[in-house]
Amino acid sequence: MNESKVNEQARLAALYEVSSRLGQSLDLTEVLNQVMDAIIQLTGAERGFLMLYDELNKLQTMAARNVDQKTIDGRSMKISRTVIDRAMSTRQGILTNNAQEDDRFAGQQSVVGYQLRSIMCAPLRARGEMLGAVYVDNRLFNSVFDDADLKLLVTFANQAAIALDNARLFTQTNQTLARRVNELSIFQRIDRQLNKSLDLDKVLNSALDWAISLTEADGGSIGLLETMEDSEERFLRLLVHKGATPRQNGKPILVPLHHPVLAQVLAEEQPVFTRQVSLEQAIDGSPAAAQVAVPIMRDGAISGLISLESHLETAITDEDIAFVQRLADRAAVAIKNARLYEKIHAVNQAKSEFISVVTHELRLPMTAIKGYNDLLIGGLTGPLTEQQQQFLQIVRRNINRMQDLISDLSDINRIESGRMKFEYAAFDIRDTVNDVRDSLQEVIAGKQQTLTIEMEQGIAEVYADPKRIGQALTNLVSNAYKYTPEGGEITVRVKEVPGFAQLSVVDNGIGISEENQAKLFTQFFRAEDHAVREQAGWGLGLSIVKKMVEAQGGEIGFESELNRGSAFTFTVPLVTIKRNNK
Repeated sequence: MNESKVNEQARLAALYEVSSRLGQSLDLTEVLNQVMDAIIQLTGAERGFLMLYDELNKLQTMAARNVDQKTIDGRSMKISRTVIDRAMSTRQGILTNNAQEDDRFAGQQSVVGYQLRSIMCAPLRARGEMLGAVYVDNRLFNSVFDDADLKLLVTFANQAAIALDNARLFTQTNQTLARRVNELSIFQRIDRQLNKSLDLDKVLNSALDWAISLTEADGGSIGLLETMEDSEERFLRLLVHKGATPRQNGKPILVPLHHPVLAQVLAEEQPVFTRQVSLEQAIDGSPAAAQVAVPIMRDGAISGLISLESHLETAITDEDIAFVQRLADRAAVAIKNARLYEKIHAVNQAKSEFISVVTHELRLPMTAIKGYNDLLIGGLTGPLTEQQQQFLQIVRRNINRMQDLISDLSDINRIESGRMKFEYAAFDIRDTVNDVRDSLQEVIAGKQQTLTIEMEQGIAEVYADPKRIGQALTNLVSNAYKYTPEGGEITVRVKEVPGFAQLSVVDNGIGISEENQAKLFTQFFRAEDHAVREQAGWGLGLSIVKKMVEAQGGEIGFESELNRGSAFTFTVPLVTIKRNNK
């Protein structure tokens, strides 16, 4: 067997050996090292380099080894870019036995300056795409490599490209999965923070903080589409801005709808990315190297915009934009809730102000009417006939009803607006129960009803407003008295449960239908039953009781069966619990 045949077989054996080791790992770093060591082993080169295209389509050196299989540092990476460029452009392997005298490369500064001689380079191709190149050389000797070496290098490069492509895809998949899992975890925190507050300013600040911190942006703005109060003109009001450029005189920036980037976002309903942002293109009026404008979609329409800027043109990647889009979707829900809350708060504020004015204005004439009515009944203007006395008594009863209504409206208004003052104190709940019993005993006895008090011994003191707790209990006992027929029974039970004193008012009255039970604590609700309608009332008592009990840390509930009676139960915190919570 001749020498060339022996050498060919040796080459094939070496190629088989190194190729068989490829594909055993999907770790990109490990595959890079395997390929680089194999290339040095196959070619006997002094040095070897492996380059891959990065995300910006630029060749980056990923591995570099010498004949001793040691990594080459950056100071020794003196290679011919011209040889590499030719291999990439022609998609063919390149061989030069003496680059100093090769007409293709002799005039190149790198070849002359680095004293390069024997060089081979082969492209890396997989799935029809160029991944990069492998490059080997020997700077000391000419004619180190021949055509057979080049053929071997090209063959191995084709196999290595597949292994590298698989490892890189696996790495990218792992990175994408890890990023997605991490992003889901981040979005859990974002959702909690965005929905933690119904304050619009806090929601907007939180959304923008997340957008900036999780991208490579230097700053940004978030704004909402609004309409001028004195015209139909719409604009984008930047309500929150973070970055180098301050707001105009400390006021929100107004961006017209014909702004080139905003107009494009509104037309396409998609993010718009801009490089080398001009003054006219800048959302916040500050030029930048890169800017992305992401719409905030709500109910199928754009309601606002998140814009991010960076001084680096390479910042704000496609993944960043996709992340901000998902963030914008979440922010849209929180913004909608905050704005609804603002509207509800404004309506409640207007209602509170209206009730305050009305109750104040009604109290003055009601006091005068009551005073003059009492004077007439007292005979100050002379004797009255029996019928006149009856009419004036009717006036008095209706004045009292109106005063009760005004008082109830004032109580509800103060509780809802947070203006009701509770005079908290430690007291014996049994004393309050006895006071309520004494105050209502006469009217209850007038209907031949029986009022029974059942109280546990040794109940600890409670911590609340004695007057308001008495008011709540009085209201419940009064309801029981009103809606229990003559001869009925009313029981007030008091016992201690963990952390609370529990008060129950039980009657065997008319009860409440299942349909009406769902509306029971609604303001101004009164059942249509004749037995209910014949009793005086405005449908505010139970609503007031519920609000007062809950405002002081208690709970209220009830059980009822039509025509069999009702049981209302509420709790009052024990003084020991309140002190421990301070």
